[in-house]
Amino acid sequence: MWSKLALFVIKNRRILILLLAALTVFMGWQARKVEMTYDFAQVVSPDDPDMVYFQQFKRTFGEDGNVLVLGMQDSSVYKLGNFNELRALTDTLSKVEGVSGVLSVTRLPKLEKDTATSTFRALPIFRRAPQSQQELDSLMRVVNAQEFYKGQLISPVTGATLLALTMDPKFLNSSKREGVMQEILGHADRFQQKTGIKMHYAGLPYVRATMTTKVAAEMKLFVGLTVLMMAVTLFMFFRTWSAVVFPLLIVLVVVVWCLGTMVLMGYKINLLTGLIPSIIIVIGIPNCTYLLSRYHYDYRKSGNQVLAMARVVRKIGLVTLMNNTTTAIGFVVFCFTNIAILFQFGAVATINIFVAFAMSFILMPIVFTYLPPPTPGQLKHLEAKPLTKLLEFFDYLVLERRQTVYITAAVLLVLASFGVSKVQSVSFMVDDLPKDSSVNSDLKFFEQHFNGVMPLEMVVDTGKPKGILKLKNLEKIDRLEKFLRTQPELTTPVSIVTALKASTQAFYNGNPDYYRLPDNSEKNYVLSYLARSQSANEGGGGQMMQKLLRSFTDSTGQRARISLKIADIGSYNLDTLLAKKIQPEIKQIFNGTGMDVKLTGTTILFTKGNEYLIGMLKESLLIAFGLVGLVVLILFRSVRAVFFTLLPNFFTLLLTGGIMGYFGIPLKPSTALIFSIALGIDGDNSIHLLAKFRQEMAINGQRVQAAISTTLSEAGTSMIYTSIVLFLGFSVFAFSEFGGTKALGLLMSASLLITNFSNLILLPALLVTFEHGKDETIDQSSIRHYDDEYHEEDDDFELNLNRMQVQPRELPS
Repeated sequence: MWSKLALFVIKNRRILILLLAALTVFMGWQARKVEMTYDFAQVVSPDDPDMVYFQQFKRTFGEDGNVLVLGMQDSSVYKLGNFNELRALTDTLSKVEGVSGVLSVTRLPKLEKDTATSTFRALPIFRRAPQSQQELDSLMRVVNAQEFYKGQLISPVTGATLLALTMDPKFLNSSKREGVMQEILGHADRFQQKTGIKMHYAGLPYVRATMTTKVAAEMKLFVGLTVLMMAVTLFMFFRTWSAVVFPLLIVLVVVVWCLGTMVLMGYKINLLTGLIPSIIIVIGIPNCTYLLSRYHYDYRKSGNQVLAMARVVRKIGLVTLMNNTTTAIGFVVFCFTNIAILFQFGAVATINIFVAFAMSFILMPIVFTYLPPPTPGQLKHLEAKPLTKLLEFFDYLVLERRQTVYITAAVLLVLASFGVSKVQSVSFMVDDLPKDSSVNSDLKFFEQHFNGVMPLEMVVDTGKPKGILKLKNLEKIDRLEKFLRTQPELTTPVSIVTALKASTQAFYNGNPDYYRLPDNSEKNYVLSYLARSQSANEGGGGQMMQKLLRSFTDSTGQRARISLKIADIGSYNLDTLLAKKIQPEIKQIFNGTGMDVKLTGTTILFTKGNEYLIGMLKESLLIAFGLVGLVVLILFRSVRAVFFTLLPNFFTLLLTGGIMGYFGIPLKPSTALIFSIALGIDGDNSIHLLAKFRQEMAINGQRVQAAISTTLSEAGTSMIYTSIVLFLGFSVFAFSEFGGTKALGLLMSASLLITNFSNLILLPALLVTFEHGKDETIDQSSIRHYDDEYHEEDDDFELNLNRMQVQPRELPS
């Protein structure tokens, strides 16, 4: 098959180039439509019960993560000039397309009782811009008397204030989000310049917009750095620009295909898929370098470009395909999950790994048979042996010091096991960003002054229609809210209870002492005022009541929503807070009442998603081990070969996990990805060494030690070069601002260094020990199937050069 493929590619060079060019233009046309996204909910299966409930919650009560907050702590904001600038900012922001509402001190409504109509009216406290500082101070006293807003817009402790912008979900979930966010931040920056008051930003819309912008910027940065790193590496290896330019052009074509694939599959670029273009470059370059170095080797022997390239395709095609298959396994296992963000990452990466393989095995033969033949100077790298001494040392360890190798491996395994035991599974909503980033510093501001801004929701189900209006049920909810207010990680809750307390205060002419639930004697009066207010539009009181009821109760009056915010305390502390504090209190308050309380919201789903994701990734790693073993079994038809492949790679992964534990790198979705990917990539080295070993066993008289020595000297150099390429390629991720991406780069680089020990020392030592002992003859039948694919070079297939109409070139003198 590979012989025919080589002939077909070389004979139909022009047609294939035109076809690939047309397809690439099409994929490039699709790639221009690619969009960015940053959706926390993608990490949870749509069939998960908590996700199903959350979707029901949003249909009933609306979005929970669509509030953008702007905060400030500066007493000068209450100076007349600055306050009027704040008023102007609020009015301007309310007119921004994509902003459905703005709540600010300058726009606060006050609930007042209208005895003539027996209704409540929501009247603005600031009906016009204050004309004097005295007037402003007087109105601010009215603001501070509204208990409903304490802890919501104004911090009762520090005096910090904020603006809360409700964003239209249609804009949040589209490409318009970035434009809306830039306009909002632009207006806020102009306010900051005019007044000198520093603004802080938080809320999921801001986090998502910031993350999306950074993902887009880093994707371009990584592609640029990877191309630069690969260019330098290729030039160092081959010392010719043709060996730099054309492999890079090939992998850049694959990057175009990668982006086009995302669009055709209906996917958007997120934190994971944004890494694929750089990963594809790093994985694709070894295909080109391996093929090019073998081409130079065969050309030096035959002096004929076509014959040399055809031999290369024939001899390394199958193993390279299997190597790419093994690499793809590290990604395809993510397709076994029903988590959107993982499935998309795995599907796009897997498809384009094979695209990279096909491109290199089509375009490299075409390009380098069109180009002039390599000169003697360009072939000098075949004689360069910079790693000879190192490989000789490895050979000495394998043949003479295997016991030392095994003892060292055992000690490292014990140390790694201890390190793995120290790995903690924890993640934060924004922990991928550095601690000194503006997002994190602003988040700390809101946690310090308002206890947090991440959404947390509770739904109280009374079990009966209109059950929420029963005073005993309201008192139970009030008791829960009083407990929640004692938790330093939580903000003041907002619910129908707080609305009723505000109504009672209004019923008593705004007296703060009456900010409480109405008692039995007051209940009917307050509720009758509320009922009439819902149908009244005068003064906006009816609209305010309707909005409150829609947001905090369902249409049947059976369920009530308690909405609050929480600090980004991390998944571990959040689990502790919910399981050890809030849930026991809920059980104590509502036990025996027939009422049910459920916790939901984006924060809950994010934490659950991380736990679910890590669990899925553990399963994916087991599947990856099984698939890699299956590939090895099919290729070598030997159970022992499976053992020889998986054991060194298990050793590599365990040491990588140990590094995580010793350096305090937590296990979270971004770091859990590493193990499956590393297994796929590191498995390539094992297959490559085993393939070369089997070939040498057939060529060199089935003598184990001789086969190992030759394998290390010939395959070892290319394996180390490949590891260097991959190491340098993945190291660019260390420049990321995202903690998870940085950890991915560092740990993958560490894994690639470790794999040189496991595959160039431990694996050969195992082969010497278990392949029938020292210098014993190996049963020829055990390698015959493999020997069919690898013949001695002088026994290569005969090519009919006249059929291809390509004249052979003489070897340059």
